[in-house]
This record gives sequence, structure tokens and C-alpha cells, in this order.
Amino acid sequence: MTGARWTRRPEGSNWGDFGPDDTRGRMNLLTPERVRAAAAEVREGITHSLSLPLTLPGGNALNPNRFPPVLRPTRRFGGINFNYELRQRVDGATDVLCDDLVVLHLQYSTQWDSFAHAGALFDADGDGVAEPVFYNGFRAGEDVVGPSDLADSGTAELHERTTSSGGPLGVDTLARGGAQGCGVLIDLHRHLGDERTVVGYDTLAEIMAADGVEVHEGDMVCLHTGFAQRLIDMNGDPDPDVLHGACPALDGRDERLLRWITDSGLSALIADNYAVEQYPATPAQPPAPALPLHHHCLFKLGIHLGELWHLTPLAADLHRLHRSRFLLTAPPLNLPGAVGSPTTPVATL
Repeated sequence: MTGARWTRRPEGSNWGDFGPDDTRGRMNLLTPERVRAAAAEVREGITHSLSLPLTLPGGNALNPNRFPPVLRPTRRFGGINFNYELRQRVDGATDVLCDDLVVLHLQYSTQWDSFAHAGALFDADGDGVAEPVFYNGFRAGEDVVGPSDLADSGTAELHERTTSSGGPLGVDTLARGGAQGCGVLIDLHRHLGDERTVVGYDTLAEIMAADGVEVHEGDMVCLHTGFAQRLIDMNGDPDPDVLHGACPALDGRDERLLRWITDSGLSALIADNYAVEQYPATPAQPPAPALPLHHHCLFKLGIHLGELWHLTPLAADLHRLHRSRFLLTAPPLNLPGAVGSPTTPVATL
């Protein structure tokens, strides 16, 4: 098998299975039939917003490269456009107006990862030379593009122009599809508590069996670890020493777990923790990805990852109702070219 941009694909990947130019990945499994089935999960009419305030975690202790949002007023006719009395421009007007802008790190808080978030060095041409590529063979520098001048990155020098783009793998592809279907929650926290536990396939399977959780093709799987609730409890002043050792996380090096992700047919993998997987991962013989679950999901299979969702109240309600399935609506921002995006997911029971 060959694709439009590759002559060989990574072992265990699905490149080309949804077409040579596919950019939706396993969201292709979220068919109209499965969306209709998801709507049937609405029984009580209870809704849960699954987003943290976008100002959390707070600071940049979790990731030194990501910062909280900065809100500022726009300008109106050379003045500050906040509490602006329009009578300055329009005689007799009684309006008082506010407009603002935001400097937003798109993966700071509750977020989706697009497939352009994590690629790999891989010999997609079969010529013995590894090149930087992304899901379905889309190329760094051709499809996923960024600047070479340091001044065109970060926030030290902001310009009124865009300097990077995930191209066809940008998160806007997920936004246009709606990201709505059946969510299924696996409650790791109820079984494992607040301590850091690296969860492999055996532990995951035991918890699912104990709670009667089934994952069907096209489901968006949500892992409740309790991490986001810890962030809320820290009220914007996170303790990195506590958080880096808190709550369960998936073992991205567990081949049986990765095989389950492949075979389950899940369309998205979501957690309320920082990276879904344990990071740093267990050491591996190089060359190897530092984020093996990101590699498996984003690069090989086209499975979107959701991070830092607030799942604790939802988990409590599902436990009370003896349920694990619900309607999940979670579009990202329709921001063309972005490689990640905040989301305000809603679960409806």
C-alpha cells in the first residue's frame, strides 16, 4: 500500500485506510448512525460543562512553555476601548462599550490536540532517510509550516500576522466535524485514588470489567483521574511537586494498552490530567518517542487527544446513575491552522 505522500507507513498505523488525503483519522468512525445512538443516551436531561476555567492550571509550573491567558482592551479611534463612552464620537449617545483581545496559549488548559501537535521522524519515502512527518504522511515544512526567525515565535515580539499553521491537519478539521457523539467514562480515580499510578492494560481492563464499561467503535473515551479537580482545589496556585506525582496516568509504553486503543475503535481519547499518558514515560531503548501514547494516537492512528478536562462532577453523577455513557459535544475553536485548541465540552445525561 502506498499513499499520496508516502510509500511506506509506520507499522501498526492506519495511514491511507480512510483515503490518501484523509485528515479526520478515527473521527471517521463517528458516523451519523453513531451520533443518533449517542443522542439516545440523553435520559435525565442533566448537563455538565467539562471545561476548567481557561486561567487554570495557573502560572506555568506544569509546563514552562505555556502561560495563562492575557486579556487586554482593544482600541477605538486611538483610545482605550473599555468603559468607552460613545458620546466622545456620537453626540448624545448613552452607550458605554467594552471590547477586548486575548493572548492565548491554545494548549494551556482544557484542550484538544490536533494531529499536527505531534509528528515523528520516519522514513515515509522508503529511501533510508527519516524525515519529519505527521499523520497520513503530511510533511513538516510543506503541509505543517512554521517560521525560522525566532522573532516570529512566542510573545516577546507580537506581529499582526500569522507565522505558523498545521495546514490540513489543523484543529479546524475537527471543529468542522462538530465533535459530537457518545462519550464513555472510565473512572480510574474511584478505583486508584489520588496517588500516581501508571495504568497499563491489565489495570484498565480490570476497572472496566468491575464497572461494566464497554467501549464501542466511534466512542470518545474519557478517563477520570481526579487531576483536574486537584487543580481547581489549588485555586490557580498549583504545587508542581504535588501534581507531578498525583493521580493515575496511562502507560504509553504498554504494548497491550496500545493494541487495545487500536482494536477498540475509539475515536478520541480524553483525560482530566496533563498529558493523558505518564510523562516522562518509562525509559526506552532509542530511537523511541518520548511521548509514546501521543505517537500512537496522533501520529499513527489519527486519534485526537483531549487533556485537562474537568470530569469529576460528571463521574459522580454517572456513578450515582449506574451509567458510563452519555452524549458528548466538544468542538474546538474553528481556528484554521491551529495545532491545538481550547474546548468547552458539554456532557448530557
